[in-house]
Amino acid sequence: MKNLIEKANTLMEALPYIRRFSGKTFVIKYGGHAMADEKLKESFALDVVLLKSLGINTVIVHGGGPQINDTLKRYGIVSQFVRGMRVTDAETMQVVEMVLAGQVNKEVVGYLNQHGGRAVGLSGKDGTLLLSKKLLQEVKGDDGTVEQIDIGYVGDVVKVNTDLITALEQGKYIPVIAPIGVGPDGESYNINADLVAGRVAAALNAEKLILLTDINGVKDTSGTLLQSLSVAELHRLIAEEAITGGMIPKVICCADALRDGVKKAHIIDGRMPHAVLLEIFTDVGIGTEITK
Repeated sequence: MKNLIEKANTLMEALPYIRRFSGKTFVIKYGGHAMADEKLKESFALDVVLLKSLGINTVIVHGGGPQINDTLKRYGIVSQFVRGMRVTDAETMQVVEMVLAGQVNKEVVGYLNQHGGRAVGLSGKDGTLLLSKKLLQEVKGDDGTVEQIDIGYVGDVVKVNTDLITALEQGKYIPVIAPIGVGPDGESYNINADLVAGRVAAALNAEKLILLTDINGVKDTSGTLLQSLSVAELHRLIAEEAITGGMIPKVICCADALRDGVKKAHIIDGRMPHAVLLEIFTDVGIGTEITK
């Protein structure tokens, strides 16, 4: 009986959030350990299907770095990186597109459909969803000068054409987007999945942008997890070097999305089962909520 009462209390805690978010749009960046562990894959799929059944429009943008690394290795292609960005020549781009738009995208779609969803896989080339341009990487020299380096078919999002996403949402489908963009001449671009998720969320005027990561969330200089912080506090933490390395582009992506119309952003630990539900439908949450 005690367990039943606890379940009822959990449902009552979630009720006001369900009412508030019904009809809204969440954009979720799916990546990290949550994509590698079988139980976590199932947990994520169930979370997304539940959100959709509650009337919350859910758009998934996925990564796939480890899968790309494995495939390139099998083909004998050695990757080089400039400030964390993969140098992507034409041969590498073919592999990246094959893995992201084919293998990974279809796997995510399959899990969602297997657990009761109606998911549809897309890349940024479908319906010219992600119009893109070449992204030049900035590298600072020893003398302090900044040089822009061409690292191949690595792109930035110029425009998100939301018509296709909106049509799928109206048909009760769950769009699953591979972060491949299309250039002005039809060329493919490899785009950071966090960046794509932020731009898609802004274009859709989403209620929430949720990034699944392999850490608990944003921490202060003492290592304490911050449940909530503003964009101004976020920039202060970067200056204090509490936020460093690969976390910087993630939080900047959140800040840009909030600036461009997203209501709230969340960085949560995808290694925890049902991480999305725990963050969204509980009073305390499990990660970091970022607000304007």
